[in-house]
Amino acid sequence: MTRCVARDLVESSGVDAERLVDLLVERALAEMGNYYYYTLLRMHLVGVEGDALRRVVEDAREEDRNHFEALVPRIYELGGRLPATVTGEVGGLGDLRNLPAEADAPQILPILLKAAEESVRAYTHLCSVTSGKDNRTYNLVLAILHEEIGHQVWLLEFLGRGAAEPSLRARNISPFVAPYLRAPRAISLEPAARMA
Repeated sequence: MTRCVARDLVESSGVDAERLVDLLVERALAEMGNYYYYTLLRMHLVGVEGDALRRVVEDAREEDRNHFEALVPRIYELGGRLPATVTGEVGGLGDLRNLPAEADAPQILPILLKAAEESVRAYTHLCSVTSGKDNRTYNLVLAILHEEIGHQVWLLEFLGRGAAEPSLRARNISPFVAPYLRAPRAISLEPAARMA
């Protein structure tokens, strides 16, 4: 069996690597679930209030996808794996099999706010577990935490004012997590060029 150096380093710093991987997998699945749920919800947001909320949901949706994409490499670096299948509850949004077929903004806002609050708590816990012990994971989850707090603020603003937009970060998706996203590598099918 090949040893995982990253995992060994994390364990030698006092972090339970197995538990850390479990927490990271849990968060990755939650982000995937949130992305999926936001995708469905935006289809049911209509009218003036729905249009305003759709912009908030769309930005949070894209950021949650980026959070998933940023977490997965760290899970594998630590010797973990994602499950082949997902059933039951995913994230703060509940069981994906029980999604409402139709919903309006007043029904959706409490669900979204609950999911954002759960994410803030979960990433705060991950920061506590890794602070001063596993800098790579700590920096990643701290970056995600910043964006999850932003999601919570957007939703609270929407509830308070009736129509908020993510004005401070409009169209600047994942400003904190962007450095952790890996660009896909292009694979060339051509033989390597010979040095002249």
